Amino acid sequence: MAPDAGNQTDNDGRIVALRGAVIDVRFTAGALPPVEEALWVEDAARGRVLAEVQSHLDLQTVRAIALQPTSGLKRGDLVKRSGGPLAVPVGEHVLGRLLDVAGNLGDKGAALPDDVPRRPIHAAPPAFADQSGATEIFTTGIKVLDLLAPLAQGGKAAMFGGAGVGKTVLVMELIHAMVATYQGISVFAGIGERSREGHEMLLDMTQSGVLERTVLVYGQMNEPPGARWRVPLTALTIAEYFRDEKHQNVLLLMDNIFRFVQAGAEVSGLLGRMPSRVGYQPTLASEVAALEERIASVGGAAVTAIEAVYVPADDFTDPAVTTIAAHVDSTVVLSRAMAAEGMYPAVDPIASSSILLDPLIVGETHAKVATEVRRIIEHYRELQDVISLLGMDELGADDRRVVERARKLQRFLTQPFAVTEAFTGVPGRSVPVEATVAGCKAILEGVCDDWRESSLYMVGDLAEARAKEEAARNAAPGSAS
Repeated sequence: MAPDAGNQTDNDGRIVALRGAVIDVRFTAGALPPVEEALWVEDAARGRVLAEVQSHLDLQTVRAIALQPTSGLKRGDLVKRSGGPLAVPVGEHVLGRLLDVAGNLGDKGAALPDDVPRRPIHAAPPAFADQSGATEIFTTGIKVLDLLAPLAQGGKAAMFGGAGVGKTVLVMELIHAMVATYQGISVFAGIGERSREGHEMLLDMTQSGVLERTVLVYGQMNEPPGARWRVPLTALTIAEYFRDEKHQNVLLLMDNIFRFVQAGAEVSGLLGRMPSRVGYQPTLASEVAALEERIASVGGAAVTAIEAVYVPADDFTDPAVTTIAAHVDSTVVLSRAMAAEGMYPAVDPIASSSILLDPLIVGETHAKVATEVRRIIEHYRELQDVISLLGMDELGADDRRVVERARKLQRFLTQPFAVTEAFTGVPGRSVPVEATVAGCKAILEGVCDDWRESSLYMVGDLAEARAKEEAARNAAPGSAS
């Protein structure tokens, strides 16, 4: 919490240098504030500006990164110490509210009460001995996820994809799908989001009636890099409070975690650190670990994280992407090629994976069907060059059957989303896991060999596809199936 304004005391400092978001502050008395302590710059025109100590330059000077715009600040401005890391409001009072990195309200609603509890954004992860394993399935109703990359209750799932392949739409659909079944608290962190996206999210949450159980925390594109760098920690601190103090399950949604890494690289450059691979900060691994390792299940209450990850230039070997991927349980890879073919959600069934896809967790039938689906689609991809050069007629009977079933499986794993109904006019579908497994099993066994591919495209379960096929046949009785 910000200290009271007033005249300079022995513990206060003065700005001696100011370069964009970098502020150098000299303290003439007492010990220097430690790294990660919050400072408040007194500005006559704007009130207080928040900054965070990043390094000690000498015995009297610290270098800090501003978490709010610095326009109007000048040398000689008074800087007050907060006595600890930035502390943000948590608890029941922030439910249904929109906050920024410092916990200030951004929804023009009523002010938070003075006695609202606060927690520092920097904290150690739970002790390994206190953590419980994530083996319970987090059902989404999205066929391709539940079949090939099941999410874990209390685990971490990441949606990897380049620009425009549907990461945000998939995260929005997950939020929508869990409104009916999920009874815990949701915390949404918008990291480097466009203002339009934040406004749309607030409207969607309000209209769907889930805002009263949701906290929205934003550090948007137009904010300084320090705000985008620290906003995931603000959201995580709120989630940890509900987990530790209220013993409630929390769904933590982060869009987009790559912007957190990007903001860290900007901060690193501003501080004058030598860049590492591909221009990223040398502290990339430790920064990502400091965030990801705090997401855990403790004492029967879980924090389940779903993270969208932008993949720069579709390069999945990018250091930021590989570093984040090392921390997650379920990896959902979105494919530009599948999006171009209209296969939505454009989830790559081969590249996507989950540690929960184990017969001991999902069951023998589910694991076998998932493995066979992957094998057939992989075999189809191997044959695509031959097909494009010579045509289907040059394939053997077995290979032709594999190709036909693989194409039907790809179409069956598409699904209309509730969040896109306004654009497509098609109501969204939520499919139980058992129906997804049964449908894929039927296609693998040849039940649908004489069906049209279009009958399996953008449907829910196999019963809906069967009705669509029968309707098509009745409409054109003289045509070949």
